[in-house]
This record gives sequence, C-alpha cells and structure tokens, in this order.
Amino acid sequence: MFEFLEKYWLPLLFNMIVAYLIGGINSSIVATKFLGIKEDIRNLGSGNAGFTNALRTMGKKVAILAFVGDFTKGVLAVFLGIRIASMDYITDSSLLTIKIFAYTAALMCVLGHVYPCFFGFRGGKGILTAWASSLLIDWRVFLILITVFLIVFACTKVVSIASICAAMSFPIASFIVSYLTAPTAEVIVSVAFSFVMGLIVIIKHKSNIIRILNGTEKKISINKVN
Repeated sequence: MFEFLEKYWLPLLFNMIVAYLIGGINSSIVATKFLGIKEDIRNLGSGNAGFTNALRTMGKKVAILAFVGDFTKGVLAVFLGIRIASMDYITDSSLLTIKIFAYTAALMCVLGHVYPCFFGFRGGKGILTAWASSLLIDWRVFLILITVFLIVFACTKVVSIASICAAMSFPIASFIVSYLTAPTAEVIVSVAFSFVMGLIVIIKHKSNIIRILNGTEKKISINKVN
C-alpha cells in the first residue's frame, strides 16, 4: 500500500479533490435556489440538507431534484475516479487499483456532501450519495442496500431507521459479495471503505437515533406531502 501511495499519490489526490468538490454541490440547497425559494432548507424541519427533509419541508419538486442530484453526483464521482485510474499515467490499472480509486472517490464525495465547503460545511447525511457510488462500484452491493432499506422502511415507515440499517449492512454486503468473487486485497479495500462510509452515515444520524430511542422520530407518508 505504501508503495502504491508513493507511486500514485498525485492522481489519487486529484481524484479525492474532484470527488469532494462534486459531493459539495448540495442538491437540496441548489434546488431551492433554482426554484426561487428563499428559505434555507437547513433552517427548516430537521435542519438536514437532504432528500427526506426536502420532501417534508419543501415538497415533491425540490425533493425530486435533490434525489436526482445527490444520486447523480455519487455516480459521477466514482465514474471519474475509474477514468482517472485508467489513464496512461497509471501503469498498474489492475482491478485492485481501479477499486482503490473508485472507493476513494466515493468516500470523498460522501464527505463533500456531508461537509460541503460551498455551504459552510453544513450538508446532508450522505445516504443517497453512498448508495449511488456503490451502484457503479458493484451493482450487487447496491441491490442489497436498496433491498434492506425498502424492507425496513416498509415495516417501520421511518426513513432514518431504514437508512441506518442500510448503512450498517454496507460493509457486510461488500464483504459477502467481494469474498465470493475477489482476491483478499480487494475484499479488504471494499470492506474498509464501505465500513467508513457506513459509519459516516450512521454518525450523521445521531439526532435521529436519539429521537428513535425516545419514540419521537416521525414517520413519513408520501401521500401527505404537497
């Protein structure tokens, strides 16, 4: 790993910066400005600049734009990470190298979404962006995360509980999928990065966890949203 970093630190750093900046474009905030809404979503509802709070406080139009934007930037960041890893400068474009660049891009994009430099480092919770990045890295992991989310949400009608469960399943899903098909080094990379991304999402749900334990976390009903 040290040899890898010594050899490719410059393109890896470039990959990290690009991914972070892409992640920092907060779709909920941009969508409200695009639609001419003066209120800052971070001052409404839960204070989170993400899809669920947008749906509750701003309505379906902002929520849809937020969903599409947050999902797209996760895919875009990983796509660019893979392209950077495939440049002629990278003489060792093995699957392991590509995964390192892809997961690094995914992690930095999530960090950019959570702590955006463009918006005072107050962003969202990263669940959608993390999902999107997993789609391009390994669609099987993505399907597991979506399945976990949908099952838990169908049972609880609470987005935060479903999101936390999906985040907890991220490293587990990565381990199961990669262990069956990849060498040990790739398994370690996949599990390590997905664990960190899942942990970030869970930490950002700290206030939700407190409300869940207190029994005050709100359920969501799409039919009741304007």
